[in-house]
Amino acid sequence: MQTDFVAGSTSSFDAFLDDFFRAEVSSNTINLHFSLSHPENYGITETPITLGSLSEEALAASHASLENTLAALAKYDRDALPPSGQLTYDVLQDYLKTELSASDLTLYDEPLRPTTGIQSQLPVLYEEYRFRQPADVEDYLALLALTGDYFDQIIRFEQQKAQAGLFMSDYACNTLISQCNAFTADPDQHYLIQTFDHKIDAMSELMEEQKTLYKEKNAALVREHVLPAYTHLAAALTELLGSGKNDMGLCYFADGKDYYRYLVCHNTGSASDLPALQDRILEKRQSDLQQAAALLSENPQLKASQTTVRLPAADPIATLNGLQEAMRANFPAPPETTFTVSSIDECMEDYMAPAFYITSPIDDYAQNSIFINASTDTSSLRYFTTLAHEGFPGHLYQTVMSYEAGLHPVRFLLNYPGYVEGWATYVEMISYHYAGLDDDLASLLSLNQSALLSLYASTDLGIHYDGWSFSDTTAFWKDFGITDQTALREIYELIVEEPAHYLKYYVGYMEFVDLKEKAQETYGSAYSDIAFHKALLSIGPAPFSIIETYLDNYYLPDAAPQ
Repeated sequence: MQTDFVAGSTSSFDAFLDDFFRAEVSSNTINLHFSLSHPENYGITETPITLGSLSEEALAASHASLENTLAALAKYDRDALPPSGQLTYDVLQDYLKTELSASDLTLYDEPLRPTTGIQSQLPVLYEEYRFRQPADVEDYLALLALTGDYFDQIIRFEQQKAQAGLFMSDYACNTLISQCNAFTADPDQHYLIQTFDHKIDAMSELMEEQKTLYKEKNAALVREHVLPAYTHLAAALTELLGSGKNDMGLCYFADGKDYYRYLVCHNTGSASDLPALQDRILEKRQSDLQQAAALLSENPQLKASQTTVRLPAADPIATLNGLQEAMRANFPAPPETTFTVSSIDECMEDYMAPAFYITSPIDDYAQNSIFINASTDTSSLRYFTTLAHEGFPGHLYQTVMSYEAGLHPVRFLLNYPGYVEGWATYVEMISYHYAGLDDDLASLLSLNQSALLSLYASTDLGIHYDGWSFSDTTAFWKDFGITDQTALREIYELIVEEPAHYLKYYVGYMEFVDLKEKAQETYGSAYSDIAFHKALLSIGPAPFSIIETYLDNYYLPDAAPQ
């Protein structure tokens, strides 16, 4: 599949977007490879092999580029653009302003986090690096050779954080050290060697002799560059133990509240200030719990049923195919796609999300990859809703539908986690009704899950904005009957380590629910789920204030079935 590109357009605005897209997408090789299958079709030919840079000079250049792009954008007459151009203008302007708002707080950034950090994401990207042609193999091997230098930059950045009094807590540091040690524990049978060999064997255009040479070179690079990079990182982090000055929320750092405001804005796409966000989360939780109580009052046997839900065991492909059928009543039909579901490697299971979707290239989204924890119980409802979150109607579906909408490719480089994770959480709640359960039971379970997620969201804001201690956190959860100190300690430490992480799921979900209620009120009898969802997918990832502004432009009642 190909996405139309406007490099030859006479429009100066389109040309500006094209130039920005080319510069951003080629800023590092992994970004380019995962974004485009055929960069030559986008005017991108010769690019250096790089994992990117965290040097002071590179970070300063990145900030200057954002400022220059914002200034260049301001020269265009927004009102003279067609509606689709105005949407792109508004989203790009919002993105640039949001990123620039934290340009003086660079040392508050954290490249190493247990779940979302570079050290946990890079192995997955290496494993999933697709070999479309022999040149891709050469690029990949060159990247492996750069891993040590890249990690050295991360180490220098962490040392700068320590000197500034901004280094992580010891418990966060020890988690990362354990993660690095687990990754390097089996050099002879390492999965980056095994998965590479499988991919090379599948390349029919290579002679056997060339395949053998590539396999030998990869094994040597993994053992001599990649694994030593993780060993060196673990050693450097060990030396930095004790450097952290704060083992609680961001608000205890000098500019921590300002940085947290930026993180919440970036991660959620919500226009609400933090106190208003806290109020909205509380109101939503109270509403969900009241609805759940009403269901239990009307149907008391649901109390026993909700704890014994089991589904017929099914392989993930069959489950995803079933979800595609079930969702047709509420969502536009997806384009033809294929997908694979793979297991997360055992050495990373404890540190990775239970499942995740690898975003497909903009110009080739027929093939998609989902990873899931192999230890997941395939007859559990959680397994079913997780596949809905990652696949249909979740991340995979949202990605290919937004690609199909014909948005300028620059839109897919602008990161809006609140839209992406909010959508996946919103449809996950709907998917309870696709599991073949009694309707009231499905509603009760989704309300309970929504309320549970709200507790994590409130805790995130409590820790990082209000300064909750561990005892404050346990007191909050105790009100909801949750008292396991070990589990609560894990929750507290994870939220300290990953600020605003849970907010992108819950606040994004909450924003979609609010948009749906407003659309139902606005369109009345002309409202349909299919038309509403099609509009959201056609607008694409954006802050929710912009989505609300443009919803009427994209809402087409005739998208609904007659």
